[in-house]
Amino acid sequence: MEEEVLTREAPAEPMVYMKVYEVRGEKIVAICDSNLLGVKLVERNIVLHVNERFYGGQLVPLSHAMREASTATILNLVGEKTVKAAIERGLIHPAAVLKVAGIPHAQAVKILL
Repeated sequence: MEEEVLTREAPAEPMVYMKVYEVRGEKIVAICDSNLLGVKLVERNIVLHVNERFYGGQLVPLSHAMREASTATILNLVGEKTVKAAIERGLIHPAAVLKVAGIPHAQAVKILL
């Protein structure tokens, strides 16, 4: 009789969309949770388009996106997983997070002197 072996795989790492821009010496990194690309978030008079042209560069693991984010001078982040990971890594202060239609959104600018 063969013995059945159960293995536990680590949960798959979340995938996010990330686009990196270099503009006048600034590194801009835009990241959104994969399920939000192309979505328009509306709350009262606030409208946030999670636009494919701005956010939809590459589909990458969240950890890769956070490494890129850590070297950015300007960050634009949308989504529960993305914003939570940025807070955990000290890239975003929790008080800087806005919610639009219940979805976290944060921006950050590093000022280099």
